[in-house]
Amino acid sequence: MDQYGSLPRQTPQKQAAQNRPMPRITPLNKPFWDYARQSIFALQTCNACGDAHIPESPICPVCLGDDQSWQPSSGKGTLESWADFHRAYWDGFKDDLPYRTCLVRLDEGPLLISNLVGDQEGVAIGARVEVVFEPVNDEIVLPKFTLSKSGRARVPSDGG
Repeated sequence: MDQYGSLPRQTPQKQAAQNRPMPRITPLNKPFWDYARQSIFALQTCNACGDAHIPESPICPVCLGDDQSWQPSSGKGTLESWADFHRAYWDGFKDDLPYRTCLVRLDEGPLLISNLVGDQEGVAIGARVEVVFEPVNDEIVLPKFTLSKSGRARVPSDGG
């Protein structure tokens, strides 16, 4: 509100972004968001056993060590599944309908839920994906995924 009690005028995009749920930045996950603002996908990694994991945690879920750091990752993975949303559960998503959420198995191991964006012709389970970044505001840059240029699904060989 300004000094006269009026709300500032907002562009539709800015207004839509404000009507969406936003991640909460905490001391534990702040490095992730700092890296994302630089278009770098990072994973919390245990310095004792090397486990890269999601979600962030004060201790390693594998060895229970507390010596962890955030490391840039490849930002690449395999599409495990997806779901198309045709209904906006938050008003801020109305203009995006339909949109696609996805489950990605990162090359470093963890599973991540995100959005699949860009050209999706030939999308299939097992397709290769890579991270892209979408700025939302000054603090939040969301990692989303797109099919890799060589994004076709890997077909297992029968050895013959």
